Amino acid sequence: MNPAEINFDTNLNVIPKRPKSKGENRLKYIGFPLGLILFLILYLMPTPVGLTMEGQVAIASFVAALTWWITEPFPTYATSLMLMAMLTFFNGWSEDKVLGVFGLEVIWLNILAFILSSTLVKSQLAKRFALWIGIKFGHSSMTIMGAFILLQLFLAPFIPATTARTVMVLPVMLVIASIYGSTSEKRNNFGVNLFMQNLQGISIFSSGFITGSTCNIVAAAFIFEMGGHRVYYSEWMIAMLPITIIVMGISLWLGPKFLFKIKPENQVPKLKGGFDVMRKMLHDMGKFSIDEAKASGVFLFVLFLWATDRYHMGWFGFEISAVMAALIGVIIVFLPKIGLLKWNDADIPWHVMIFSAGAYAGGLALFDSGAARWVVGNAFDMIGLNGSLNFWVVYTVIITFAMYAHLFFTSKTMRSIVMIPIVIAIAQQMGYDPVSLALPAAFTLTWVITLPTNAKPNLILYSTGQFSISDNLKYGLSVATIGVIVMLIAGVTWFRWLGITP
Repeated sequence: MNPAEINFDTNLNVIPKRPKSKGENRLKYIGFPLGLILFLILYLMPTPVGLTMEGQVAIASFVAALTWWITEPFPTYATSLMLMAMLTFFNGWSEDKVLGVFGLEVIWLNILAFILSSTLVKSQLAKRFALWIGIKFGHSSMTIMGAFILLQLFLAPFIPATTARTVMVLPVMLVIASIYGSTSEKRNNFGVNLFMQNLQGISIFSSGFITGSTCNIVAAAFIFEMGGHRVYYSEWMIAMLPITIIVMGISLWLGPKFLFKIKPENQVPKLKGGFDVMRKMLHDMGKFSIDEAKASGVFLFVLFLWATDRYHMGWFGFEISAVMAALIGVIIVFLPKIGLLKWNDADIPWHVMIFSAGAYAGGLALFDSGAARWVVGNAFDMIGLNGSLNFWVVYTVIITFAMYAHLFFTSKTMRSIVMIPIVIAIAQQMGYDPVSLALPAAFTLTWVITLPTNAKPNLILYSTGQFSISDNLKYGLSVATIGVIVMLIAGVTWFRWLGITP
């Protein structure tokens, strides 16, 4: 690859075209009738006891959409629009609520975060940072991927907004992928591994800190209110951070070696002249520019507001939410003379916004209709969680269920709200300390690593075209399964030593 071919600019609003594999083409033709059949079966069956008709429609519609998202008989954004239409026409959720999803703060946070990300590209700060990382750590594919994992570990305790972390490093990831010959039009396994491991690092490292995600804080609140145990920051971190580091280390080894083997020619930068060319490109950029300083200042200011949100009330007398912090940053970058961007410079992937809106509509409909609570409760009943079972059988079932629940319930906070109280109730009914089951279950809430629809960072990274839904499913299921195994081993060793499990 010639240096001139490296694309330091991104255009996320354009959906990249790429040839589909034979397997993906087969799934495409099977997916539509399969999704339709599943919808009709679930919709037309007698409504089970304890489930409302609205909940039945929500489940049927979401299962159909999930089938189409995975098999892709239509573009993912078209499936989201179809899901929103089905929820409305079949009375699974009201029209005003379905359409109101576009006004959710998470959608706005996505839009604002993409605008802020555009400043890194236009100011060339992303290019400078990418070249520096490439020169410092880019001697091989393994060292550069390891550097990104360490970066995600560093960011996790300071920035609870996973979307913010994603957008912050995305331009750099795109450039590094390009240096190693992976683009949206012609990706290679280096790109798949780089993006998959960042996707996993963003989510998995969030479970290492109680402030890593809102769902962690919600779970800790339930454990205190219902179980009578206050979970401290240090307690959470000491228990779970080593687990996240172990699993991410396994992921770093597993992906390039087995799941998506990187060819020898893709294990080194494809720049003609190697690192000398990269050093020359960095030298040719000259000194740190005023625009780069502005971009750095805006980003650091917004990151500061995000990282210190719990102190705002004491400092200012009011709280600045993640959305409002991003909005302040966007206002600054759009101001004439002071800022950096004009509207045409903002690179917003609107197809991803529609995709995510449909996913949230489906997840919210499952929650509001009571379908999510019904599914979780009945799943535990069918498994037979009762007083006659050994603790470790119950622990295994709950950890396994909690780890894979993100496949069906897209919101981490909602899963926390629905699942943690049920787990606490099960523990109390069986005579176990609620912490012994609820806290390990809470540790899995942020592991939303299997599908692009599972979380906003997944959607953002998927929009780059560096991996497919089937790639995400293969890598995510593998690492989630490893996570279950590690959590089970931790239950009888590390967690027991810490006094969490009996």
